[in-house]
Formats: sequence, structure tokens, C-alpha cells
Amino acid sequence: MIFMHEFLKKAPFDIYELHLFHLVAQHGSFTKAAEVAGLTQSAVTRQIQGIEQSLDIELFERTTRSVRLTSAGAMLLKESKRLLGDIGQTLQTIREEFADAKKEIRVGVSRSIGLAYLPGFFHANLKRLPQVSYRVSYQSSGDILSALEANELDIGVLCPPARLPRTLRVTHRFADAFTLICPADVAASFEPSPKKKLRWAARQNWLLIDEGSNSGKRLRLWMKKQGVIVEPGMQLDSFDLIINLVALGMGVSFVPIRALALYGRKRMLQRLSWPDRFTRELVVVIRHNRKIPEHLDQFIRNVLF
Repeated sequence: MIFMHEFLKKAPFDIYELHLFHLVAQHGSFTKAAEVAGLTQSAVTRQIQGIEQSLDIELFERTTRSVRLTSAGAMLLKESKRLLGDIGQTLQTIREEFADAKKEIRVGVSRSIGLAYLPGFFHANLKRLPQVSYRVSYQSSGDILSALEANELDIGVLCPPARLPRTLRVTHRFADAFTLICPADVAASFEPSPKKKLRWAARQNWLLIDEGSNSGKRLRLWMKKQGVIVEPGMQLDSFDLIINLVALGMGVSFVPIRALALYGRKRMLQRLSWPDRFTRELVVVIRHNRKIPEHLDQFIRNVLF
């Protein structure tokens, strides 16, 4: 108890002040943070200055035009996100369990996963868990992993990186096969023999998923092994957009077969046979050390992979 007493006397800030610090860091502005918090700009400034004086460290670099995190501020922001996320999740769980608040599941879906997958994720759950609401966001895989670690999401669906953070774990894995598509008028010139197909590929304008994404990295590596070494005419972060552009005659691409399910004008594009098939892995990710609430566990079990 003496240890706790000393901590409370010397604590440089409390949870309220930490929230204000996050608001300033998020918006890069004391004025905007004050508007969101319902305070005056001078009040927020005093709170942040109090934290800095207690720590004897500057958390922000201030100029007349901008507010930027220092290295110390960036570290505090990163390390405290999980703390604030845990507190927020605990309060939400208390409201759900003891105040009859409606249960909510926050799902992050990678932008490289097509819209055709979403019915499988939610159709059965909307029927079996009508008392649960869902908050769905379309983000990059990196942002989803960060949000899971910060407890800002409950579930992430994505193509995993080579190494998953230790704080997260995979609950389900499923294979996602790709196919080669092109405009219907371009398909006539395709020949499947090894040499001719590579020459055909070299003549095409390729529309590829962004190489910065996990799916993009894996697809580029596979294409290189196939001998398809091309510079894409366009990189995009959505397979749905790629499919529509191919159908408009703007190029060719490898896309998930499942993503074609919602595309109604299939006559506008042609699937071509490629001897080897690229398959990526998609996973469902949650926090490693978290006890899964019953409604969240049911949601995961109801997903149709």
C-alpha cells in the first residue's frame, strides 16, 4: 500500500489528462482537441503543460503552424493506446453485462478483401445474433493490427504479415484462390503455352493490388516465380475496383475468384486458365490475452469461411 501511495503522489497525469494528450496527438492541434473535448484551448494547453512539467520532458514540438509529437511523445502515444483501449473495453463490457447496453462487435476488414466476402462474415450472425450490433471498418492490414492491439477492434479479417505481433492470435485460417481475368476482347489473343503466355503477359497493362499490402507482396513474389515480371500500369487497394476496371477494358489482373461473385456484368470480362494457381491465406485475428465474451465467440463460430 505504501508503494501505491507513493505512486499516487508522484503520478505525472491521470486517465483524463492522458485522453487529452491523445486528442492533441490525433488532431495535431490544441484547438481541435479542445473542440472535441468541449474545453477551451487554454485549458487543454495547461493540462498538457502540466504533464510535460511532471515528466520534465517535452511531448510536442510547437510552432505557429503545427503541433508535432517529439520522440518521447510518440512513445507515450504508442505505449498508452492499449491502456486506454483496455479501459474503454472494460467500461463497455460493464455496461453490456450490468446495464443491459446493446452488445457491439467491432470488426476490421482489410481493404484487400472484396465485398463479396462480407455476406459470409455477417449473414448468419445477423439471423442468429439479432441482439448484437456491428461496427465495421475497411482498413489496411497494418491499421487493423494496430487497432486490435489498442483494443479499438474486437476482430480483424486480413491477409496476415510474415510475423504477427505477440499480443494477437489467429482463430481461423482459410485459403483464398486467385484467377487471371482480362477484358473479353483481349482473351482471344491469349495462348496457354509457356512461352506464348509470358509474351502475352508482357504486352498487357497490369492492374495489381498495392505492393505495400500483404496480399500485394505475396502476389508479386508468386508472379516473379511464374516468370511474369511486369511493371503495373496502376496499383490499387481494392480488388472490387480492379475487377471493374478490367471489365472496362483498362487492363488485366490476378484477382480472388470469390471477389467475382458480386460482379453482375460477367460477360465483360474473361477468366483465363493459368497452369499454377496463386492462393493467399486469410485469417481471423483477435487479441491474444483477452477472454472472449460469449457473443463474440458465437460470432466467430458463425462466420462462413
